Amino acid sequence: MTTITAYMENDHRRCDELFAAAERLVAAGEWSAAAESYGKFHQAIEHHFSMEEDELFPAFEAATGSTLGPTQVMRMEHGQMRSLFQRMDKALTAKDMEEYLGASDTLLILMQQHNMKEEQMLYPMSERALNGGDAVLQRMQSMGG
Repeated sequence: MTTITAYMENDHRRCDELFAAAERLVAAGEWSAAAESYGKFHQAIEHHFSMEEDELFPAFEAATGSTLGPTQVMRMEHGQMRSLFQRMDKALTAKDMEEYLGASDTLLILMQQHNMKEEQMLYPMSERALNGGDAVLQRMQSMGG
């Protein structure tokens, strides 16, 4: 059986690949394909956020008795990323390559930092706090994707 860390790291890589594909299409000016590709990325990352916000974070908070700390920071960063998604959505609609690529550059840095914190700190902490977290992992896997 896999772990929370392994499962979520794999999902980070999937989102990263979808993000990069959309960025390449925007840079090539292939707007229709870019919009479709970006839609797949946006759907994948929102699903990832849902697994965390609806299952992992509440379980971690219940086990530790704390809603402050790492989960609060992760939720705040999800909000920052969602603001960038809005900018990217508008840039796609306007076919504004400069705006899209500027927002995506900012998003890339934020995602890299965010993912590193989750993979190196939050996910391992969750596994310890949840005695491995098998039940939470099963619920996250059952959410589809």
